[in-house]
Amino acid sequence: MAIRFVLLVNKQGQTRLAQYYEYLTLEERRALEGEIVRKCLARTESQCSFVEHRNYKVIYRRYASLFFLVGVDSEENELAILEFIHCLVETMDRYFGNVCELDIMFHLEKAHFMLEEMVMNGCIVETNKTNVLTPIQLMDKMC
Repeated sequence: MAIRFVLLVNKQGQTRLAQYYEYLTLEERRALEGEIVRKCLARTESQCSFVEHRNYKVIYRRYASLFFLVGVDSEENELAILEFIHCLVETMDRYFGNVCELDIMFHLEKAHFMLEEMVMNGCIVETNKTNVLTPIQLMDKMC
């Protein structure tokens, strides 16, 4: 298993989306999110986007007012995860039209669907934007 968790966090450190691919209790999740978010938000833009924390390697990227954080195993390729984050943002942009924090807040289930189409059990299984969005667009037509 490569990806351990995916977090979307705003500039104030509030978690907007959290998906875990390993079991952690709510207390462990809350503590982990707090520690990682504080560590990543405190870094400047001139610093690299990779942080070691506990037994995780955290890769993050800021898009507008959202930080996308992905926790992975220590042997995972950082650049591949940065590319995955970019692909996730492009997919959300295509669906929402320039994704922002409010899109995630008001359409949380759609954001989770996109993430679930792309990552299964911690492994990236789909990066084609059209393939990711087709099931979501079909659900939209049914409503």
